[in-house]
Amino acid sequence: MEENKQQNGLAIASMICGILSIILTCFIPYVSWALAIAGIILAAVSKKNGKSGMATAGLVCSIIALAIGVIFIIVVVIAGVSIGMLGA
Repeated sequence: MEENKQQNGLAIASMICGILSIILTCFIPYVSWALAIAGIILAAVSKKNGKSGMATAGLVCSIIALAIGVIFIIVVVIAGVSIGMLGA
């Protein structure tokens, strides 16, 4: 019974990390990336010992946050190069 509560807690923590990382992606990207990676790890550990919908939700939210972060960086770099800030 104790192990089930621990896995449920990890799943909840993963979901919270995933949601927060999506919210913080545009404001504080480095914190967002750290939360997304933590969410992926927590979801993987939680799903290792049993299926959980919350762990799946945390995994999906974390992956979406990382994808948004990568797209955001690409857009910033392209915009910087196009206006001559980053190019030579």
